[in-house]
Amino acid sequence: MSILVLADLHEGQLAGATAHVVAAAQAIGGDIDVLVAGEGVQAAADAAAKLDGVRKVRVADNAVYAHQLAEPMAARLVELAGDYTHVLASASTPGKNVLPRLAAMKDVSQLSDVIGVESADTFLRPIYAGNAIATVKSDDALTVITVRTTAFDAVGQGGSAAVEAVAFAADNSQSSFVKEELAQSDRPELGGAKVVISGGRGMGNGENFKLLDGIADKLGAAIGASRAAVDAGFVPNDMQVGQTGKIVAPELYIAVGISGAIQHLAGMKDSKVIVAINKDDEAPIFQVADYGLVGDLFEILPELESKL
Repeated sequence: MSILVLADLHEGQLAGATAHVVAAAQAIGGDIDVLVAGEGVQAAADAAAKLDGVRKVRVADNAVYAHQLAEPMAARLVELAGDYTHVLASASTPGKNVLPRLAAMKDVSQLSDVIGVESADTFLRPIYAGNAIATVKSDDALTVITVRTTAFDAVGQGGSAAVEAVAFAADNSQSSFVKEELAQSDRPELGGAKVVISGGRGMGNGENFKLLDGIADKLGAAIGASRAAVDAGFVPNDMQVGQTGKIVAPELYIAVGISGAIQHLAGMKDSKVIVAINKDDEAPIFQVADYGLVGDLFEILPELESKL
């Protein structure tokens, strides 16, 4: 078997999610290659070559891949797919954008949000907002998979894979990059943070989210929010944690004023330690929390910050 992993890039650098996808590829077994596609990505390719278990890094360095648009990226993958039995990517925005197109062009099924590997053709994935786990088997010659990275521990960086350029430049007349607006923050990126503190509807309004700032600063934490808080306009939607937001699995997750709707739990229940602060002692969040504190968050948060 041979596996191709599509590397995740963040501002031209290799994103941490790639090491988790390589771990999923190792669970499948076989030779593992990594495709780094973008513009000016040599540093990302060198970083990918250091990942444990990687045999070869294939580099598509061309302006047409600069923003990882689905059309040229899928065309690039189609050209390479004949060399592989599996193509994997993270269940991130680029992965969810590119791999379905690859699957359609190759006339195969796609397995989404895989969280476990039973064999080379049998995988586990959550359904019903994580309330059940489906076992799915692929009979296709090419298995196309997006991986929920929080389900796999990242591989180490002791590798020394060969790096080779692939010359094919896709012809893209179907789409063009217009612009991107990136949220600027000095805090860790929400999806990869080791500590996350999130606020919910119980915060009352967006101004009260400032109560989380001091705690986040002292813990080196990212700040998230429930869908209820986002829908109420308290905070922007890039802070949303949950089934339709970011899937996170930090070492510590602190839920403040969050009742614990199943959609939110689906996005954070794999966290190593969960702390819940809520005035309702029957809130569903306490069913998954390792530590629960019942009380008024407006009194608890300032005290917690002072104790830290």
